[in-house]
Amino acid sequence: MAETQRESWGSRIGLILAVAGSAVGLGNFLRFPVQAVKNGGGAFIIPYLVSFLLLGIPLMWIEWTLGRFGGGFGHGTAPGMFHNIANKNRFIKYFGVIGIFGPIAIFTYYTYIESWLLGYSLFSLTGKLAACQDQSSMISFLKGYQGLEKNQFFFSLVPAYIFFLLTFAINIITVAGGIQKGIEKVCKYGLPVLFILGLVLMIRVLTLKPMFAEHPDWTPAAGLGFLWNPDFSSLLDAKVWLAAAGQIFFTLSVGIGVILTYASYLKKNDDVILSGLTAAATNEWVEIVLGGSIAITSAFLFFGPAGVKDVAASGAFNLGFVAMPLALNNIHYGSIFGFFWFFLLFIAGVTSSISLAQPAIAFLEDEFNIDRKKAVKIFASVTFVLCNMTVFLLGKGFLDEFDFWGGTFALVLFGTIEAILFSWVFGIDRAWDEMHAGSDIKLPGFYRFIIKYITPTFLVVILVSWIIKEAKDIILMKNMPENLVPYIIFARLILFALFVSIGYLVHLAWEKKTDY
Repeated sequence: MAETQRESWGSRIGLILAVAGSAVGLGNFLRFPVQAVKNGGGAFIIPYLVSFLLLGIPLMWIEWTLGRFGGGFGHGTAPGMFHNIANKNRFIKYFGVIGIFGPIAIFTYYTYIESWLLGYSLFSLTGKLAACQDQSSMISFLKGYQGLEKNQFFFSLVPAYIFFLLTFAINIITVAGGIQKGIEKVCKYGLPVLFILGLVLMIRVLTLKPMFAEHPDWTPAAGLGFLWNPDFSSLLDAKVWLAAAGQIFFTLSVGIGVILTYASYLKKNDDVILSGLTAAATNEWVEIVLGGSIAITSAFLFFGPAGVKDVAASGAFNLGFVAMPLALNNIHYGSIFGFFWFFLLFIAGVTSSISLAQPAIAFLEDEFNIDRKKAVKIFASVTFVLCNMTVFLLGKGFLDEFDFWGGTFALVLFGTIEAILFSWVFGIDRAWDEMHAGSDIKLPGFYRFIIKYITPTFLVVILVSWIIKEAKDIILMKNMPENLVPYIIFARLILFALFVSIGYLVHLAWEKKTDY
């Protein structure tokens, strides 16, 4: 079978922005501030930074290094990479199935959520959101848009479905353009726009005056204090440390398989250490500076200290789609700033979702020698069907099920596997040399110890803790409403079928390789 020439990145900055774009997503602006409020405020930053240094950064370097190494053998996804680092062991490659399964599962619901942001961007500009002046009406607006109820705002799912089709098309057209003309181009323009919109919003929020005369103490400074004042007693709670580790996974896009694929388009001696660190630092700046300044502070100005706790407890969706637009409705030019908010999140969503599409497309290109257009068509056909299940069965638990197994469990499991394979199968000596090939900087020696022992141990502890504390109840669907059980079983069967199908394709691909 003739091999096609693999693509490459057009520039180093393009790669860094693409990886940062994959990491910068809804979690930076919505999930991070909610997690901080719920887990000790400013004290949360301590386990967060520890997790960043011992878990996030090492995994980032592991994935950049594995990706570049695998790309040198023509592999852009985990099955081929694991196969090569394990001396072509016939079974190890099947662990890599998780690195293709996870991104597809996340893409199927993430794209739909992303489409809500495009719709809300337009609703902000047209003033439709301004009609909602209290929490109940804003919640009703969201439920009507999602098709969960018929009300005075929406009579059907048609508007949401139109925006879903537009968003899906944007993603597919982008990845069809390839690495340089599609993904890199969108991220090189999209990330700077996101930064600018974020800075404008942050400055506007931090310069707001109290919204209500009867509450002069509801100020931006007080809002920042509410988020960042530390409760150091929370550091004794194991759940806080697990929450911090989970946030690092989400925010850096490690353990998914995306960075492996992006790094596979590097050349043999392209730097991975400084580039990976730069991409991670860019994401952290967005999360802590912008994500930590906008949403909770705005919600505090409108709801006050008691109300914002309820908002945080109700989750990231209510923070982004209910609390934030309510607060912005009460300032001058609120429709413009509302548009900035939702369009900023939409850009963050697109730069993340296009990265989720790339592993499956790269797998078809590399292992079956399929041209990109055909690979994209296959990916689009499969994911369009799966996305529609999320759209039409949103109220039946499909989104949560796909999110848990594809975006939480698979993520931790895959991160654990690749950390062990990198340090113990590939070997830390060989891995250390591979990391430093072409590197612009040299890592301090203690990171050898961290990568070999601390990171895998940290991940195993997280995984085992989940199995002991939560696995049984989740698998047996305890506390699940009876009317949802058939739908949850159906969702799990679909996920199982997807996983098995990818596994079979891996088997088929290697069966055709005479040199393996």
